[in-house]
Amino acid sequence: MEANGTSNMKFALNGCLIIGTLDGANVEIREEIGNQNFFLFGVQADDVPRCREERMAGHFTPDPRFEEAKQMIRSKTFGDFDYEPLLDSLEGNSGYGHGDYFLVGVDFPSYIEAQKEIDIAYKDRRRWNHSSILSTAGFGKFSSDRTISQYATDIWNIQECRVP
Repeated sequence: MEANGTSNMKFALNGCLIIGTLDGANVEIREEIGNQNFFLFGVQADDVPRCREERMAGHFTPDPRFEEAKQMIRSKTFGDFDYEPLLDSLEGNSGYGHGDYFLVGVDFPSYIEAQKEIDIAYKDRRRWNHSSILSTAGFGKFSSDRTISQYATDIWNIQECRVP
């Protein structure tokens, strides 16, 4: 259940603009690189329990585009790979508890909208390049030096040992 935040750190460090949900490391990434350089989608953390309850109770109607995407996968549009375990996990047929635990179906409409925003931003080369530079420039907080120093103080409770 690894979040995508670690991958997003690598992307942002290399000038990529980020699309993601507001969880895990993405919260810090967005704060550091700026909202304008992060394309947010999905429900907020406070809404997740309610959305899961609604989903489990059968009070969720999937977006037609989500159903269409699943049908495209089933039709072998993307090859002959067996995607049924993935699709089953989205529909509650997997045997691994309740279906769509990660609320992919719930987040799908806002993901599509975020992709539209990305398309607009990408077509504006000046804006895209500016955001890419700011994304990398705002990433200093995640340097290994700062992280190790913080861990030393806050977690390991050790002090710096200066070398003469």
